[in-house]
Amino acid sequence: MPAIVKALTSSEAEAREWQMRCDMAAVFRVAARHGWNEQIGNHNSLMLPESDTGGEKLFLINPRGFLFQELSAGSLIVCDLDGRVVRGKGELRKVAFHIHTRIHLAREDAVCVLHVHPRYLTALSLLEEPELALAHHNNLLLNDRVAIDQGGAAPAHDNDEGDRLAAALGPTKTTLVMGGHGVTVVGPTVHDAFDELYIAERTCMYQMTAMASGRTLRALPESGRRRWHGPWGERLDARLHLDAWRRVLDREEPDYAR
Repeated sequence: MPAIVKALTSSEAEAREWQMRCDMAAVFRVAARHGWNEQIGNHNSLMLPESDTGGEKLFLINPRGFLFQELSAGSLIVCDLDGRVVRGKGELRKVAFHIHTRIHLAREDAVCVLHVHPRYLTALSLLEEPELALAHHNNLLLNDRVAIDQGGAAPAHDNDEGDRLAAALGPTKTTLVMGGHGVTVVGPTVHDAFDELYIAERTCMYQMTAMASGRTLRALPESGRRRWHGPWGERLDARLHLDAWRRVLDREEPDYAR
């Protein structure tokens, strides 16, 4: 896909985009530290405010061919929903196009879409009947937000598969456990999606570790469910969590913000 150079005209828009780029770059670096990505595969995207793009639907995403730990704020590319690169160097991976654009189109609240293969959620997706137990306190908030997709038999090679994934996520779910594949988490901001993904993977780690004992998992009462489908960060300190990671990266990997 050829690159088309398009300059931003507003200094305020540039500043907003730069902060979004730094947040996204931080998520890539944290994901790399935790081994969530599949070699040079996997992809995270973020819609830019239409008020800053002249009404165009444009999104930030990682260019094809880079490890997550290589990515920085300035290396992310800007694409439109037809898959054209409108700013930046590199190309958009086709599987990323088919997954991300269709979810962004289907869900206005899916401003950020994170698609990764973390160890425990991916292991859960490999089970014949993947399910998050209602065993840990985190499950009381998390489980009502999770959809399980058992319909995927191969990678997304066309828009139909992207549309199917968007439909599996539905109108309110924010975490999609993709059978035999991995996980996709969506949110209205980078920090909402990041924190939900982080806690989902940790909670799944607890469950898979407990299951390895061969003993029966405890069951918390259904009455304890929070039934919350709004922004994740309205219930947890999602922004503070990402800010904390950015302070770590500022000390240890400051090039993420370049």
